[in-house]
Amino acid sequence: MIKGETAVNEFGYSMPRYFQNMPTIGKSLAAVNEENAQELEQEIAQEIHRSTNAGRPDESLHKAGLMSPMERLNQLIDEGSWCSLNSLYNPYNNPDGSTAVVTGLAKINDKWSVVIVSDHKKLAGVWVGGQAYKLTQACDIALKLRIPLVYILNCSGIKLDEQDRVMAGRIAGGTPFYRHSELAQNGIPVLVGIFGTNPAGGGYHSITPTILVAHEKANMAVGGVGIVSGMNPKGYVDMDAALALIDATKNAKKSVPPGTVQTHYNVTGLFREVYGTEEGVLEALKKYVNASPSYNENYFRIAEPMEPQLPQEDIYSLLPFNQRRPYNIKDILARLADNSEFSEFKPTYGPEIVCGLAKFNGLLTGVITNYQGILMNYPEYCDNTVGVGGKLYRQGLLKMNEFATLCARDRIPLVWFQDTTGIDVGDPAEEAELLALGASLIYATQSAHIPQLEITLRKGTGAAHYVMGGPMGTKTNVFSLGTAATEIYVMHSETAAAAMSARRLVKENDAGNDIQPVIDEMNDLIQDYHNKSRPAYCAKQGWVDEIVALRDLRRYICSFVGAAYQNPAGVCPFHQMLLPRMIRDWNVAENA
Repeated sequence: MIKGETAVNEFGYSMPRYFQNMPTIGKSLAAVNEENAQELEQEIAQEIHRSTNAGRPDESLHKAGLMSPMERLNQLIDEGSWCSLNSLYNPYNNPDGSTAVVTGLAKINDKWSVVIVSDHKKLAGVWVGGQAYKLTQACDIALKLRIPLVYILNCSGIKLDEQDRVMAGRIAGGTPFYRHSELAQNGIPVLVGIFGTNPAGGGYHSITPTILVAHEKANMAVGGVGIVSGMNPKGYVDMDAALALIDATKNAKKSVPPGTVQTHYNVTGLFREVYGTEEGVLEALKKYVNASPSYNENYFRIAEPMEPQLPQEDIYSLLPFNQRRPYNIKDILARLADNSEFSEFKPTYGPEIVCGLAKFNGLLTGVITNYQGILMNYPEYCDNTVGVGGKLYRQGLLKMNEFATLCARDRIPLVWFQDTTGIDVGDPAEEAELLALGASLIYATQSAHIPQLEITLRKGTGAAHYVMGGPMGTKTNVFSLGTAATEIYVMHSETAAAAMSARRLVKENDAGNDIQPVIDEMNDLIQDYHNKSRPAYCAKQGWVDEIVALRDLRRYICSFVGAAYQNPAGVCPFHQMLLPRMIRDWNVAENA
């Protein structure tokens, strides 16, 4: 462009020779693979649909003049922006398949926000086992991305016969309350639209955000009518106590619950605004999101957003459902990154790791993933050996350490694509310092202070799952995604069975005993590993935050990256970045 001319994008772009027209990757699909993840994706989608629709029918809510949880959500957020999270999380096996709350990432008036919706289809949004973790995770996502946390609140308090699963513990009923304070102290808005009756835990959920907007029929209180009327505790219930409770309950129905709009708008002023319609409350929340701090995405764009050159649907054929089959990870990246462009970091060093810079929706992003396939005469610390893609060796660990550190220095958000069978073992691996280098990578990612997304494409195994941006390996992990091909375990099931039973097999065999019972126990363990490493199980336990259809991976990645750039804690000017220059100089030297 000639000096003085106007750029196509009115904001212009920095350093186009580094960021525009990056190398393109990927080949056209050779053949369709019929053995893919789509059938399992459909089963997972049906399970999510069942849990979402369980409880009070929408028709019943409508007759009572109420919108359903999803109707409230859809009224609040921008169409097509919803990225659900922890949809299947249910560690206590709640019968309806949920924790009575809906969470996710979405745009509200074009600003990314974390959204929490009380599912009042389930006992008026009651607190049940597992809900506190889900709420806390949503708070943490808002903190790490520095974007608004927005509640659509309709919470009737703790399900009292499950108080042991809700009330006490480090991540429990009260945890989100202090997390709201933490968000406020970091300048991050916490907004709440209050509907229905919200006593006790629901009351604290109402009062701990920074802006409170209420429906005219909403209330919030330290305790509900039943608690206010109370009982005289004797340690048991007798006939007199039961009759007294009947009388108190009948009278309570006739009384006005504590903490209504009359109190908290007209007297205390805790409600900032009150609306006569649900739509009015939701529109007010949009107004306050509009007023929250953010950058325009174009401030950080390095190129025009572009779709990949190759269709995302191809990923179903490219990613084998058979865990033992290799594939070309660059072919998959080519279906995810803008214009199928990827600027690779040190491609000939640490070949078991593929990492580099890509663009998602025109925004610069670091990518780290595992190579799949055979590596001849590798690793370098062993003679005459063949390395296996998916396993981590010395050079790959050093390469990831350096790349993650440079991303942190340049303030570039990082996306990890995991498909790893673990870290190399044995004396040569110990002499090559792999144990220390794995710990170094944890140190590097934890020191990075940049938002990181981890996607377990297929295998997440042992310590390799930790060190490659896994949720248990660093607080900078914003959230983790799985696919219908995901497996997470400490080691392969047959390896675990052998480790558990090898000595017993020897002992029984040497004694002349029948070893079939031991074999049966080994096979039981193998089956147990299989059952407890499936995608739905991983999501149910919170090992991943969502199982995402392969065709939706790019949408989730773009959402994460967009949110990461919305209100970052720090910025590196593009012309002061080192990583793009180091990639270019390495490649020039390699090709000289």
